Amino acid sequence: MNVLRSDKKVNTKSLVTFKTILEVGSFQKAADKLGYTQSTVTFQIKQLEEELTLKLFEKIGRHMELTQAGKDIMPYIDMILQGAEQIGNYGKSLSEISGSLKLAIPDSILIYNMQPFMQAFTHDAPNVQLIVNSIQSGEINQSVADGTADIGINCEKESYPDSVVHKKLGKYKAVLVASPFANISRLDFVTPHQRKPFSLICNEPDGYYQLDMDKYLAEKDIVLNSHMKVQSIEAVKRCVMNNLGIAVVPTYSIGEELKNGSLMPVKTELDEKTYDSFYIYHKNKWISPQMELALDLLEKYLGKCNI
Repeated sequence: MNVLRSDKKVNTKSLVTFKTILEVGSFQKAADKLGYTQSTVTFQIKQLEEELTLKLFEKIGRHMELTQAGKDIMPYIDMILQGAEQIGNYGKSLSEISGSLKLAIPDSILIYNMQPFMQAFTHDAPNVQLIVNSIQSGEINQSVADGTADIGINCEKESYPDSVVHKKLGKYKAVLVASPFANISRLDFVTPHQRKPFSLICNEPDGYYQLDMDKYLAEKDIVLNSHMKVQSIEAVKRCVMNNLGIAVVPTYSIGEELKNGSLMPVKTELDEKTYDSFYIYHKNKWISPQMELALDLLEKYLGKCNI
Protein backbone atom coordinates (compact mmCIF):
# COMPACT_ATOMS: atom_id res chain seq x y z
CA MET A 1 0.00 0.00 0.00
CA ASN A 2 1.50 3.27 -1.16
CA VAL A 3 0.61 5.42 1.82
CA LEU A 4 3.20 8.16 1.33
CA ARG A 5 2.18 9.54 -2.06
CA SER A 6 4.64 11.39 -4.27
CA ASP A 7 2.30 14.38 -4.68
CA LYS A 8 2.04 14.97 -0.91
CA LYS A 9 4.45 16.75 1.43
CA VAL A 10 4.49 15.30 4.92
CA ASN A 11 5.61 17.42 7.87
CA THR A 12 8.19 15.48 9.87
CA LYS A 13 7.09 17.25 13.07
CA SER A 14 3.69 15.62 12.65
CA LEU A 15 5.39 12.25 12.19
CA VAL A 16 7.36 12.75 15.41
CA THR A 17 4.13 13.65 17.21
CA PHE A 18 2.37 10.57 15.82
CA LYS A 19 5.20 8.26 16.93
CA THR A 20 5.37 9.91 20.36
CA ILE A 21 1.65 9.27 20.91
CA LEU A 22 2.24 5.58 20.26
CA GLU A 23 5.25 5.49 22.59
CA VAL A 24 3.61 7.22 25.57
CA GLY A 25 0.03 6.06 25.08
CA SER A 26 -2.07 9.23 24.80
CA PHE A 27 -2.38 12.64 23.15
CA GLN A 28 -1.98 14.45 26.49
CA LYS A 29 1.15 12.52 27.48
CA ALA A 30 2.62 13.19 24.04
CA ALA A 31 1.88 16.90 24.45
CA ASP A 32 3.61 16.91 27.84
CA LYS A 33 6.67 15.12 26.47
CA LEU A 34 6.98 17.34 23.40
CA GLY A 35 6.20 20.60 25.20
CA TYR A 36 3.01 21.23 23.20
CA THR A 37 -0.57 21.86 24.20
CA GLN A 38 -2.98 19.00 23.60
CA SER A 39 -4.77 21.09 20.96
CA THR A 40 -1.47 21.40 19.04
CA VAL A 41 -1.02 17.63 19.09
CA THR A 42 -4.61 17.14 17.92
CA PHE A 43 -4.09 19.67 15.12
CA GLN A 44 -0.86 18.01 13.97
CA ILE A 45 -2.51 14.58 13.81
CA LYS A 46 -5.48 16.01 11.91
CA GLN A 47 -3.05 17.71 9.51
CA LEU A 48 -1.13 14.44 9.07
CA GLU A 49 -4.34 12.55 8.34
CA GLU A 50 -5.22 15.11 5.68
CA GLU A 51 -1.75 14.93 4.14
CA LEU A 52 -1.87 11.14 3.98
CA THR A 53 -5.63 10.96 3.22
CA LEU A 54 -5.81 8.31 5.96
CA LYS A 55 -7.64 7.99 9.26
CA LEU A 56 -4.96 7.24 11.84
CA PHE A 57 -6.98 7.23 15.07
CA GLU A 58 -10.57 6.52 15.97
CA LYS A 59 -12.39 7.27 19.20
CA ILE A 60 -13.55 4.18 21.06
CA GLY A 61 -15.31 5.10 24.27
CA ARG A 62 -13.15 7.71 25.96
CA HIS A 63 -9.94 6.60 24.28
CA MET A 64 -8.30 7.21 20.90
CA GLU A 65 -7.26 3.92 19.30
CA LEU A 66 -4.84 3.41 16.40
CA THR A 67 -6.56 2.30 13.19
CA GLN A 68 -5.29 -0.50 10.98
CA ALA A 69 -4.04 2.13 8.52
CA GLY A 70 -2.07 3.72 11.36
CA LYS A 71 -0.48 0.36 12.13
CA ASP A 72 0.32 -0.20 8.46
CA ILE A 73 2.26 3.04 8.01
CA MET A 74 4.45 2.71 11.12
CA PRO A 75 7.38 1.07 9.25
CA TYR A 76 7.32 3.92 6.67
CA ILE A 77 7.31 6.57 9.39
CA ASP A 78 10.26 4.90 11.11
CA MET A 79 12.17 4.91 7.82
CA ILE A 80 11.48 8.62 7.22
CA LEU A 81 12.50 9.67 10.74
CA GLN A 82 15.59 7.48 10.67
CA GLY A 83 16.57 8.99 7.32
CA ALA A 84 16.16 12.51 8.69
CA GLU A 85 18.31 11.59 11.70
CA GLN A 86 20.94 10.05 9.42
CA ILE A 87 21.17 13.22 7.35
CA GLY A 88 21.37 15.39 10.47
CA ASN A 89 24.21 13.31 11.88
CA TYR A 90 26.15 12.95 8.64
CA GLY A 91 29.85 13.59 9.13
CA LYS A 92 29.61 13.99 12.89
CA SER A 93 31.72 12.10 15.41
CA LEU A 94 30.09 9.99 18.10
CA SER A 95 30.55 12.75 20.66
CA GLU A 96 28.64 15.16 18.40
CA ILE A 97 25.71 13.04 17.21
CA SER A 98 22.27 13.51 18.75
CA GLY A 99 19.01 11.62 18.73
CA SER A 100 17.89 8.71 20.85
CA LEU A 101 18.32 4.97 21.25
CA LYS A 102 15.61 2.77 22.75
CA LEU A 103 16.36 -0.58 24.38
CA ALA A 104 13.87 -3.19 25.63
CA ILE A 105 15.25 -5.66 28.15
CA PRO A 106 14.11 -7.93 30.99
CA ASP A 107 13.95 -6.49 34.49
CA SER A 108 16.70 -8.75 35.87
CA ILE A 109 19.26 -7.88 33.18
CA LEU A 110 18.57 -4.15 33.58
CA ILE A 111 19.10 -4.24 37.34
CA TYR A 112 22.16 -6.48 37.52
CA ASN A 113 24.06 -6.28 34.23
CA MET A 114 23.48 -3.06 32.30
CA GLN A 115 25.30 -0.41 34.34
CA PRO A 116 28.77 -0.85 32.74
CA PHE A 117 27.17 -0.71 29.27
CA MET A 118 25.14 2.40 30.14
CA GLN A 119 28.17 4.17 31.61
CA ALA A 120 30.29 3.45 28.52
CA PHE A 121 27.52 4.45 26.10
CA THR A 122 26.79 7.80 27.75
CA HIS A 123 30.54 8.52 27.88
CA ASP A 124 31.03 7.83 24.16
CA ALA A 125 27.75 9.40 22.93
CA PRO A 126 26.87 12.06 25.53
CA ASN A 127 24.28 13.85 23.36
CA VAL A 128 22.23 10.73 22.59
CA GLN A 129 19.25 10.09 24.83
CA LEU A 130 19.44 6.47 26.01
CA ILE A 131 15.97 5.09 26.79
CA VAL A 132 16.00 1.70 28.54
CA ASN A 133 12.62 0.08 29.09
CA SER A 134 12.20 -2.92 31.36
CA ILE A 135 9.43 -5.13 29.98
CA GLN A 136 8.33 -8.75 30.09
CA SER A 137 10.50 -11.12 28.05
CA GLY A 138 7.55 -12.18 25.92
CA GLU A 139 6.96 -8.57 24.80
CA ILE A 140 10.52 -7.78 23.71
CA ASN A 141 10.35 -9.38 20.26
CA GLN A 142 7.16 -7.46 19.47
CA SER A 143 8.72 -4.19 20.62
CA VAL A 144 11.55 -4.69 18.15
CA ALA A 145 9.20 -5.79 15.38
CA ASP A 146 6.89 -2.76 15.69
CA GLY A 147 9.71 -0.22 16.13
CA THR A 148 8.98 0.64 19.76
CA ALA A 149 12.52 -0.51 20.57
CA ASP A 150 15.67 -0.20 18.46
CA ILE A 151 17.40 -3.09 20.22
CA GLY A 152 16.05 -5.86 22.43
CA ILE A 153 17.89 -8.17 24.79
CA ASN A 154 16.21 -11.48 25.38
CA CYS A 155 16.75 -15.07 26.41
CA GLU A 156 14.59 -16.63 23.71
CA LYS A 157 15.05 -20.36 23.25
CA GLU A 158 12.79 -20.72 20.23
CA SER A 159 13.57 -19.52 16.70
CA TYR A 160 13.23 -15.83 15.90
CA PRO A 161 11.02 -14.46 13.10
CA ASP A 162 12.65 -13.72 9.74
CA SER A 163 12.21 -9.97 10.32
CA VAL A 164 14.58 -10.01 13.30
CA VAL A 165 18.38 -10.19 13.39
CA HIS A 166 19.65 -11.93 16.52
CA LYS A 167 23.12 -12.54 17.89
CA LYS A 168 24.14 -14.56 20.90
CA LEU A 169 25.65 -12.74 23.86
CA GLY A 170 26.33 -14.63 27.10
CA LYS A 171 25.13 -17.64 29.06
CA TYR A 172 23.57 -17.85 32.49
CA LYS A 173 22.02 -20.33 34.89
CA ALA A 174 18.91 -20.20 37.06
CA VAL A 175 18.48 -21.74 40.49
CA LEU A 176 15.63 -22.48 42.87
CA VAL A 177 16.02 -20.54 46.13
CA ALA A 178 14.36 -20.50 49.53
CA SER A 179 14.57 -18.57 52.77
CA PRO A 180 17.01 -19.84 55.42
CA PHE A 181 13.93 -19.88 57.68
CA ALA A 182 12.12 -22.42 55.48
CA ASN A 183 11.55 -25.94 56.76
CA ILE A 184 14.71 -27.61 55.42
CA SER A 185 13.21 -31.08 55.74
CA ARG A 186 10.60 -30.08 53.14
CA LEU A 187 13.11 -28.76 50.58
CA ASP A 188 13.69 -32.03 48.70
CA PHE A 189 12.87 -31.16 45.08
CA VAL A 190 14.50 -34.21 43.51
CA THR A 191 12.37 -37.07 44.84
CA PRO A 192 9.17 -37.43 42.77
CA HIS A 193 5.52 -37.64 43.88
CA GLN A 194 5.46 -35.07 46.66
CA ARG A 195 3.13 -32.38 47.98
CA LYS A 196 4.93 -29.23 49.15
CA PRO A 197 3.65 -26.49 51.51
CA PHE A 198 5.24 -23.72 49.42
CA SER A 199 4.15 -21.05 46.97
CA LEU A 200 6.21 -20.60 43.80
CA ILE A 201 6.86 -16.86 43.39
CA CYS A 202 7.74 -15.24 40.08
CA ASN A 203 7.63 -11.94 38.19
CA GLU A 204 7.47 -13.48 34.71
CA PRO A 205 5.22 -16.56 34.50
CA ASP A 206 6.21 -16.99 30.85
CA GLY A 207 9.95 -16.56 31.46
CA TYR A 208 12.01 -19.40 30.03
CA TYR A 209 13.56 -20.65 33.26
CA GLN A 210 10.16 -20.32 34.95
CA LEU A 211 8.50 -22.46 32.27
CA ASP A 212 11.29 -25.03 32.60
CA MET A 213 10.74 -25.19 36.36
CA ASP A 214 6.98 -25.60 35.90
CA LYS A 215 7.61 -28.46 33.47
CA TYR A 216 10.18 -30.05 35.80
CA LEU A 217 7.80 -29.99 38.76
CA ALA A 218 4.97 -31.42 36.67
CA GLU A 219 7.15 -34.27 35.37
CA LYS A 220 8.33 -35.01 38.91
CA ASP A 221 4.75 -34.81 40.18
CA ILE A 222 5.83 -32.29 42.81
CA VAL A 223 2.76 -30.25 43.65
CA LEU A 224 3.00 -26.85 45.37
CA ASN A 225 0.38 -24.96 47.35
CA SER A 226 0.05 -22.10 44.88
CA HIS A 227 1.73 -19.67 42.50
CA MET A 228 2.30 -16.00 43.34
CA LYS A 229 3.11 -13.26 40.81
CA VAL A 230 4.83 -10.00 41.77
CA GLN A 231 6.10 -7.08 39.68
CA SER A 232 9.90 -7.32 39.77
CA ILE A 233 12.84 -9.60 40.43
CA GLU A 234 13.64 -7.57 43.56
CA ALA A 235 10.10 -8.16 44.86
CA VAL A 236 10.53 -11.89 44.19
CA LYS A 237 13.71 -11.98 46.25
CA ARG A 238 12.17 -9.99 49.11
CA CYS A 239 9.18 -12.33 49.26
CA VAL A 240 11.43 -15.39 49.40
CA MET A 241 13.72 -13.84 52.02
CA ASN A 242 10.62 -13.28 54.17
CA ASN A 243 9.69 -16.96 53.78
CA LEU A 244 6.57 -16.36 51.68
CA GLY A 245 7.58 -19.04 49.22
CA ILE A 246 10.30 -20.26 46.88
CA ALA A 247 11.42 -18.96 43.48
CA VAL A 248 13.61 -19.77 40.51
CA VAL A 249 15.87 -16.81 39.65
CA PRO A 250 18.95 -16.14 37.50
CA THR A 251 22.13 -16.86 39.42
CA TYR A 252 23.59 -13.44 38.50
CA SER A 253 20.77 -11.78 40.49
CA ILE A 254 21.46 -13.43 43.85
CA GLY A 255 25.24 -13.42 44.36
CA GLU A 256 25.11 -11.08 47.35
CA GLU A 257 22.15 -12.90 48.97
CA LEU A 258 23.84 -16.29 48.68
CA LYS A 259 27.02 -14.81 50.14
CA ASN A 260 25.30 -13.22 53.16
CA GLY A 261 22.94 -16.16 53.71
CA SER A 262 19.65 -14.31 53.22
CA LEU A 263 18.79 -16.81 50.46
CA MET A 264 19.85 -20.41 50.04
CA PRO A 265 19.90 -22.60 46.92
CA VAL A 266 17.61 -25.60 46.66
CA LYS A 267 18.91 -28.55 44.65
CA THR A 268 17.00 -29.62 41.53
CA GLU A 269 17.96 -31.52 38.41
CA LEU A 270 17.93 -28.23 36.49
CA ASP A 271 20.89 -26.74 38.36
CA GLU A 272 23.37 -27.22 35.49
CA LYS A 273 21.03 -26.09 32.72
CA THR A 274 22.24 -22.98 30.89
CA TYR A 275 20.33 -20.29 29.00
CA ASP A 276 21.57 -18.08 26.20
CA SER A 277 21.01 -14.34 25.98
CA PHE A 278 20.72 -12.52 22.64
CA TYR A 279 20.50 -9.01 21.30
CA ILE A 280 17.96 -8.50 18.53
CA TYR A 281 17.00 -5.75 16.09
CA HIS A 282 14.77 -5.43 13.02
CA LYS A 283 16.52 -6.51 9.82
CA ASN A 284 15.29 -3.37 8.00
CA LYS A 285 16.54 -1.07 10.73
CA TRP A 286 19.08 1.54 9.70
CA ILE A 287 22.18 0.98 11.85
CA SER A 288 22.78 4.51 13.09
CA PRO A 289 26.16 5.44 14.66
CA GLN A 290 24.64 5.26 18.15
CA MET A 291 23.07 1.88 17.42
CA GLU A 292 26.37 0.54 16.07
CA LEU A 293 28.08 1.77 19.24
CA ALA A 294 25.43 0.10 21.41
CA LEU A 295 25.78 -3.26 19.64
CA ASP A 296 29.57 -3.15 20.05
CA LEU A 297 29.26 -2.31 23.75
CA LEU A 298 26.66 -5.02 24.35
CA GLU A 299 29.07 -7.58 22.94
CA LYS A 300 31.87 -6.15 25.07
CA TYR A 301 30.00 -6.09 28.37
CA LEU A 302 27.37 -8.83 28.04
CA GLY A 303 28.94 -11.11 25.46
CA LYS A 304 31.43 -13.94 25.69
CA CYS A 305 30.88 -14.32 29.42
CA ASN A 306 28.38 -15.64 31.88
CA ILE A 307 25.83 -13.07 32.98
